[in-house]
Amino acid sequence: MERSYADAISALNTLQSNFSVVDAIRKSKGALNKDSIPEMLDWCRKIGYEASDFDRLNLIHIAGTKGKGSTSAFISSILAQYLPLPSQPNPRFHKIGLYTSPHLRFVRERIRIDNEPLSEETFAKYFFQTWDRLEESARAKSLPTDSKAKPGYFRFLTLMAFHTYMSEGVDTAIIECGIGGEYDATNILVKPRVTGITSLGIDHVNLLGNTIESIAWHKAGIMKPGAPAFTVPQSPAAQKVLEERAAEKSVLLETVSIEPILSTIPLGLAGDFQLSNASLAIRIASAHLQSLGHASPLPPSSELPAEFNAGLQKVRWPGRCEIRRERNINWHIDSGHTTESIQAAATWFASQIPPSTNKKRPTRILLFNQQTRDASALATTLHTHLAISLHDQKPFTHTAFCSNITFRDAGFRPDLVSINNNETVVKELKVQKELAKTWRGIDDQAEVVVKGSIEEAVNWIRSVAADSRNEGIEENGEGVAEQVQVLVTGSVHLVGGFLEVLESGE
Repeated sequence: MERSYADAISALNTLQSNFSVVDAIRKSKGALNKDSIPEMLDWCRKIGYEASDFDRLNLIHIAGTKGKGSTSAFISSILAQYLPLPSQPNPRFHKIGLYTSPHLRFVRERIRIDNEPLSEETFAKYFFQTWDRLEESARAKSLPTDSKAKPGYFRFLTLMAFHTYMSEGVDTAIIECGIGGEYDATNILVKPRVTGITSLGIDHVNLLGNTIESIAWHKAGIMKPGAPAFTVPQSPAAQKVLEERAAEKSVLLETVSIEPILSTIPLGLAGDFQLSNASLAIRIASAHLQSLGHASPLPPSSELPAEFNAGLQKVRWPGRCEIRRERNINWHIDSGHTTESIQAAATWFASQIPPSTNKKRPTRILLFNQQTRDASALATTLHTHLAISLHDQKPFTHTAFCSNITFRDAGFRPDLVSINNNETVVKELKVQKELAKTWRGIDDQAEVVVKGSIEEAVNWIRSVAADSRNEGIEENGEGVAEQVQVLVTGSVHLVGGFLEVLESGE
């Protein structure tokens, strides 16, 4: 086997669970995942580690339904200000790791050091080291070295992340849970320094249960004795479960309200909901520094250290409340994919819409997909929330529903290949056709189309925008037309493929 980045991604994709396996796990309502921690510990041993070895990474563990990626990014950005920098005469860290999922465009985005994704060369290096150690372990027991000698996609990347951070001398790492917490592959940590739980909502019900109490129970599984835990204000039912589990584990749990001082700091991530994530990140970063003997605890509402202020402003997290501009189009991009995050995306999008100066109704376009959750319910939630926020029962003039396939002819970019959806459903665009039917039922005036790929949807939107521009010029006679406002949302996979189409086109 060759050893390039492309070869690594090709090999990694063989570890994806096909639809039948994923469907079986969903139908088991999580029962098949209860052995995940002992299995993960065994995989660790096969590549030469005990879970306690990772204690030297000074770990921060983050779980939650929404905001866990943004919160992790805020924490990493704050702590990065204590790295050896010209502006930092007293560095506290040598290297900082950040492990998140899923990725947008490149798998290597999941494993970051000092807020930068691994290079292709570094990713390939540690990928094949992990791969080889697993095969060597299988050969030592006279077992086959095929895919059964490796864990699944997410578990493999989790193993690889820990191996990378240990090999690279990382001295603090922020680890974001994949799904849940109690049985998540990342929950092998023995002595994390701090744990954090972001806003909770209903998601992954086939694995975590369909009540907020059950979901809170799973998320609270990351709390460990001796490590302070922090969360944001939750619903009373969720808060009760978190507090009960904290008491069972003898963990001090603190609920963090929005820091008033944030009203004076221009955060690097847009959206009012980021205030809660930033406030949680402040308390976690402070507790982490304190646990390492580097700082005193921050009193509530105090003036933040310069490093905290800089980290909050410099943070970048693509795909969340992001705006890209091109001729005549403002692309508003948000990877929200739960009820709560879709509502937040709608509020943010509404806040970005400028008053129209034309007599004609302004052109607004939605690009949407959600392949695995209740897509129609999410789309309806988006419509309802936008209708309220915009005071307009017809928030979009045009709507496009597409699959997550990147390009019409080339198909998926290798980093974006997904085989864990029903192939027939994807090929026949069943989800997208049902979405179109739902949307026509709630807005009979919007032009609704279904496209087979993201590329085709983007091209259609550009065509609509060009027509709108020409009409605007003819109507106003000024040579200037209003920007067409487009919202791209519903799925991380959609947003990742969309960014790939934009970048490759440029």
